[in-house]
Amino acid sequence: MRPLEGIRIADFTVHAAGPFCTHMLSLMGAECIKIETALRPDIFRKPHTVYGRAGAATFDQVASNKLSIRLNLKDAEGRELAKRLVAVSDVAAESFRAGVMARLGLGYDVLAGVKPDIVMVSISSSGQTGPDSHFAGYAPLFGAWGGLGYLTGYPDGPPVEMRHVMDHSVGMNAAAATVAALHQRRRTGRGAHVDVAAREVASSIVGDTMMVAAAGGYVERIGNDDHRRAPHGLFPTDVEDRWLSLSVGSQAQWRGLLTVMDRRDLAAAPQFETEADRHANREALARIVAAWSARQDADTAVRRLQEAGVPAHISWSTEDIAADAHLRGRGAIVDVTESGGAVRAAIGRPARFSACDEPAFERGTPRLGEHEEYVFGELLGLGRAAIDDLIDRNVIH
Repeated sequence: MRPLEGIRIADFTVHAAGPFCTHMLSLMGAECIKIETALRPDIFRKPHTVYGRAGAATFDQVASNKLSIRLNLKDAEGRELAKRLVAVSDVAAESFRAGVMARLGLGYDVLAGVKPDIVMVSISSSGQTGPDSHFAGYAPLFGAWGGLGYLTGYPDGPPVEMRHVMDHSVGMNAAAATVAALHQRRRTGRGAHVDVAAREVASSIVGDTMMVAAAGGYVERIGNDDHRRAPHGLFPTDVEDRWLSLSVGSQAQWRGLLTVMDRRDLAAAPQFETEADRHANREALARIVAAWSARQDADTAVRRLQEAGVPAHISWSTEDIAADAHLRGRGAIVDVTESGGAVRAAIGRPARFSACDEPAFERGTPRLGEHEEYVFGELLGLGRAAIDDLIDRNVIH
């Protein structure tokens, strides 16, 4: 069995952060039923050219492995069907602005009345309570609010927006919180409302710098620099835009780098003798390393540096990742078959379980409403005539 097999999720989430949370849970075995409507489909489902692909690539990433049904939640009967689905589920997940589910008549108090031990997960920009709970937001704003943007970039430049990594960080935190709430439910028999605020996730990532600021210190953007290590950062290779990521943090690594560079003469240079010396003179040192690396084949340089015990690797492009035999071998990249039979690559779950060798994916991206016969028929017990009637009246729509 997969770790979360037997857990069912009524998934009301949209866009990226919430869907990534439920996507992660589905890859660990949960049955995830995505609730949509043709009146207002998830904006990421709409075909749009992104990353050079004329299709909803963003949606494919977070919707694969899910089931899809249509429900008009602005219709009273649609809301009643949603409650019936929650009644046979373990988790109800949503990512609307705070208060939207309550206004729809599907807030936590209502759903807990339908199923007392339900775990409801609400993901929003600023949380369900507090003076900013009404704020809207998306990935770059999460990073800006949480301080990550201000810390990212070069000292002489502006803050840098954090994009998809923020949505996915929020989703991963929400998935962990959901599993914690399910564990608590197993011990106590009680459900819970899990309130995840994206800006708080961002702030949790910058905790060390908040401690520095609280102590009266000053934190500045450092680009690819490091507070202690040198040489450290990205260095050019003999192919344009093919970068070598390098970090030297000990005398042994320094000696290994000099051996690979064939620059043992630098070992006796007083300006580079200790770690503190190298950091103090890091700009001059970076120029020496860059002059060497610019003549190197990236793959060969990485192999030689790793053999010498120096932390180094190519700054990989997505093409590198997709073609990597190591990731394929570990199941971190897998082939998924879509409903129409097409096969594409997908990102697998970022964890391995010794007690489970089943594949993470059972299916690809669902078509809108593809699994209504199973959900409305088998799970909720509606007959064909009743389903057709609800479709005709735009309740299932």
